[in-house]
Amino acid sequence: MQRTFRKAINIVGTGLHSGRPARLRLKPAVANMGIWFCRTDIHGQDNMVPALWDMVNDTRLSTGISNEAGTRVSTIEHLMAALAGCGVHNAIIEIDGPEVPIMDGSSVRFVTAIQAVGLVEQGQAVSVLEIHKTIRVEKGDAFAEISPLDRFEIDFTIDFPDTVVGRQSVDMDMRNGNFFHDLANCRTFCKAEDVDMMQAAGLALGGSLENALVIEGDHYQNADGPRRNDECVRHKMLDALGDLFLSGAPILGRYRGYKSGHALTNQLLRKVFSDPEAATLRLAKASELPYLPGPDLRNFAMLRAG
Repeated sequence: MQRTFRKAINIVGTGLHSGRPARLRLKPAVANMGIWFCRTDIHGQDNMVPALWDMVNDTRLSTGISNEAGTRVSTIEHLMAALAGCGVHNAIIEIDGPEVPIMDGSSVRFVTAIQAVGLVEQGQAVSVLEIHKTIRVEKGDAFAEISPLDRFEIDFTIDFPDTVVGRQSVDMDMRNGNFFHDLANCRTFCKAEDVDMMQAAGLALGGSLENALVIEGDHYQNADGPRRNDECVRHKMLDALGDLFLSGAPILGRYRGYKSGHALTNQLLRKVFSDPEAATLRLAKASELPYLPGPDLRNFAMLRAG
């Protein structure tokens, strides 16, 4: 069954790129509504933006969406990953500014907030996007690809040979519960040498060692280091999960990413939806539900928010 929050959730933080304070209110929504963002600071124009692939207007170091009136919400991917991983199908996300707060750089604080209030089933069947053929997009040696599978998997590889990160690969079945203990607390990362460049471009103004892993050659600047030896690639998988949830439904298929990011994942969704033979949106069978991301919290205690 579709799910939404049992009651509203309030979250306060700071935007990673804007450096501005941000307040979120995650509210229950009716069945079949999907995920919508509402800019409560905007009046006199349409302040509602659906969290969908064709609303994406910015993929520079994060994912941003915008409606036809120009109402924007940026850095939505970690929250979208939390919603996907928790099996939340319907929600209204009220926000009083242009950017979702970064929290600790992962999804774990969104997840803990959702877990604290709980979810409610809504009596309507879940829709899934079933992939029928392999679709691929490339840029240089980087690529993003999705292919048919009777469940949802993410296979990701990154390669930073000149740093402590090196080459990292993880192939993960995203079935019910795996997001909680395998991806949710994996943080965003960057090279120390890129920080000045990003801030000169008006990005990462709210970044710090409290919300990102910072890599400097053969070590991390963070005193405690990574939460997992392969935290960086797992964070890229978290990003991919959030960006793929902009399809509007859980996916039955296998996503492969090699050095890919927000832009390639969105290009992949655009290519899927432009091909009428690539995928079908249909109601999920009961036998498929355990193979989708969902709210199994048995291993929740393994998470560490930092």
